[in-house]
Amino acid sequence: MSDKREVQDAAETARRTRFSKLPERIRLEDTVEERAAIAPDPAKDMYNPDEWLVRYCL
Repeated sequence: MSDKREVQDAAETARRTRFSKLPERIRLEDTVEERAAIAPDPAKDMYNPDEWLVRYCL
């Protein structure tokens, strides 16, 4: 009977050691990751309307 109680005490001690306190708080800033939704397109800004006007209208 005392052997069973010692095993229970050891298990209880291990449980209390592991779960006796809450984990450290995580800041909200550390939980958010900001990334672009799409990859930047280098050809996106290649069209210049002023250049088109100079080439074809003057």
